[in-house]
Amino acid sequence: METYSFLRHFADSWGLLAMAVFFGAVVIWALLPGARRGQEDAASIPFRHDDRPAAADRSER
Repeated sequence: METYSFLRHFADSWGLLAMAVFFGAVVIWALLPGARRGQEDAASIPFRHDDRPAAADRSER
């Protein structure tokens, strides 16, 4: 069996199974109750240090 055929067969069977298991693990990890704090922290990143409007730069008028 040549290398290409072997790798193609591996990717079609075990590679696909490995990717499906990895995807399932990521989905389960994301839905765990303990992951909520990290998700909320990541969701608020754009709003950190947004206590006041940015100072107007008067040199660009």
